Amino acid sequence: MRNPHHPARDTDEPQESADPRRWKALAAICTAQFMLILDLTVVNVALPDLGADLDLSRTASTWAVSAYVLFFGGLILLGGRLADRFGSRTMMLIGLVIFTLASLACGLAQNEILLIGGRIGQGVGAALLSPAALRAITGIFHGEERNRALSVWASLGGIGFAAGVLIGGLLTSGPGWRWVFFINVPIGVILLAGIRAMVPPSHPDRAARRLDILGAVTVTAATGLLIYGMVNAGDTGWTDLRTIVTIAAAIVLYGVFAVVERSTQTPLMHPSLLSRRPIATGAFLMFIAAGVTIADLFLGSQYLQHLRGLSALETGLFFLPPALALMIGAIAAGRLVGIIGARPVAVVGLALVALGNGLLIGLSAGGNVYVEALPGIVVFALGGGPLFVAATTSALGRAAQHEAGLISGVIYTFNQLGAAICVAVASTVAAAGLADAPSIEGFSDAFTVFTVVAAVAAVLALGLVPRRNPDDRYPPAR
Repeated sequence: MRNPHHPARDTDEPQESADPRRWKALAAICTAQFMLILDLTVVNVALPDLGADLDLSRTASTWAVSAYVLFFGGLILLGGRLADRFGSRTMMLIGLVIFTLASLACGLAQNEILLIGGRIGQGVGAALLSPAALRAITGIFHGEERNRALSVWASLGGIGFAAGVLIGGLLTSGPGWRWVFFINVPIGVILLAGIRAMVPPSHPDRAARRLDILGAVTVTAATGLLIYGMVNAGDTGWTDLRTIVTIAAAIVLYGVFAVVERSTQTPLMHPSLLSRRPIATGAFLMFIAAGVTIADLFLGSQYLQHLRGLSALETGLFFLPPALALMIGAIAAGRLVGIIGARPVAVVGLALVALGNGLLIGLSAGGNVYVEALPGIVVFALGGGPLFVAATTSALGRAAQHEAGLISGVIYTFNQLGAAICVAVASTVAAAGLADAPSIEGFSDAFTVFTVVAAVAAVLALGLVPRRNPDDRYPPAR
């Protein structure tokens, strides 16, 4: 008999017997997500060789990286709602097919137009796949098993950021930059068969028969414009007219989206969704986790290659210890979050991120790079892993199945926004270190900024992250 003093879980998923294939399904789902996250950073290391081979302009080089982020982040909220409407497995398979074919197109590209077009296709596929995959996990796993599964998901996603630098270096220095994309093709084909065989069909939300087209268009345009503005700010500065206009247009469109959602009978996203503390907590932690981690990896790889002259292979191998540290931190957090709750996990993770960035403030232009840079990068990676786990379990640990896809889309929208904004800030602050004649002062200034950001976030997390354990109930939107 259920304890009457313990609140019922706020989920509507059917309480069926556990599927014996669920852990194999999780392995397939997490591998797909790992592949998507890998492509956020894997191109950075390959870019010098790629740019030289295809004779990319400076603008095209920027968009070879940014087009993926732009479409991944811009469409992911719509992708989450489509997963709720049509079923998670269906949307996972569609997204994976698009991503795999786009990866093949990138690998075969002979000019910048074909390369950037392929990267756009990768972003569209990722936006459909990622929230559907996370929704599938919430449908397959229940109770404490769900928190364990979400921890595995979050840890592998976080590891993908650091591993992208390592794998990008190995592939670029080995078979060549095209294999940064070609490697996705056989993996994608295998995953198509694995997901189809092991992930059970989900139950679409038949109550939402009408898709909020106007809401989908406005929020996609707003998010896309905001990410574009941040990317442009990192490239041309915050006072550039294009930066100002696109960010202002994004803010206006977000306002239009809020009005549309309050007036339609079948909103894409209920206006009160972000007022729910667990979802607000997950969004905040994901923003910081993805933003600071990707910005730090960007700064670290630029420091090693641009200022210190390390090759792609040397840079990739340099990031092997940080990747292992991120994995260790995430695994430890996955075990602890169900015992002590997300708050201490998040606060300790943010403190480690702040400490790691603090250790990097004193980098020099000529000292031993392993002695000076490696300890700080390992420490911030050790703290980054727990942040991804705390963010995901906070938001989705007890999400109702009919809205799990949408919540997944919201959380990963903040993932992409955090990455775009923090990399833009890093590019602006570290401009002196990224110039044709780089200096160390730009990197020191950027690491100082992120030390402060992580420290302030740790203080905010003490009040924002709920004290209770992840399996407690939170009220649904009214």
